[in-house]
Amino acid sequence: MQALRHWLLAVQYFTRLPVTGALAQWVGYTPAMLSRAFGHLPLVGALVGLLSALALALALALLPAVGAVPAVAWVAASLAVLGGLLVTGALHEDGLADLADGLGGGASAERALEIMKDSRIGAFGAMALVVALGLKVALLAALVQAAAVRATGQALPAVGAGEWLAAAASCASSASGWLLPCAALVGGHVLSRLPPVWIAAWLPYAGVVAASKSQSVTQGVTWPALALATGVTCGVLLALCWVAPGVPWWWPALGCAVGAAWVGWRLKVRLRGFTGDGLGAAQQVGELGFYLTLLACL
Repeated sequence: MQALRHWLLAVQYFTRLPVTGALAQWVGYTPAMLSRAFGHLPLVGALVGLLSALALALALALLPAVGAVPAVAWVAASLAVLGGLLVTGALHEDGLADLADGLGGGASAERALEIMKDSRIGAFGAMALVVALGLKVALLAALVQAAAVRATGQALPAVGAGEWLAAAASCASSASGWLLPCAALVGGHVLSRLPPVWIAAWLPYAGVVAASKSQSVTQGVTWPALALATGVTCGVLLALCWVAPGVPWWWPALGCAVGAAWVGWRLKVRLRGFTGDGLGAAQQVGELGFYLTLLACL
């Protein structure tokens, strides 16, 4: 029951899903509870990924077949990304924009932290958001199209090949054409939320603790929370290998780790520690690394 309380607290803190009223009173709150709840971040990612995958699957089911109208893949991918934004309230995207503004406009760590506290978005933050969201939609759309090609057992021919379009249309109307992108959404959201937990355990907090919105992790991540996050992520990775055994899921996991590790390295070099915005940026870059590496493997 205590673990359930911690998970619900994590859902309340990291998403916009309603945990209010009597349920919120039952869950309770203390800084120590929130610190333990941080270890449930990959489980929160599983929930976000499942809801995003549901939006993708519904779009593919209700819209024309991808093989007949290839642009449907872009529409479905956009709706899946929009679903994730609505569930999380763009929490991690906001962190990416703030970190881009801080590192792009601040020569010193102190100046960068000052810029990151400003609620207004700057040029670097706007560019980071446009690139990140555009790339995420493009990668998911490509995965939707690749899933249709893989399900037909045919290589992608030249544009306008009527035979492939007919085969892909019949494939896209079945669940087999949705399995890969839906699994990728769940995997991307789960695996990209493990590196922020490790970064918070590795680096000291760089901001002012009294003014922090992430005070739960300013004093470090506990080993039980770190073990829980790692165990859940490994379990989801094994589940992906079982659901889609023909996909080399370990490579996307490595791509996710490399992308998030790069953000962690920049936090260490430029800020000499982490912030909540930095952890959000690590999640975003890690998720992009997951999708990009998966597409390269296909």
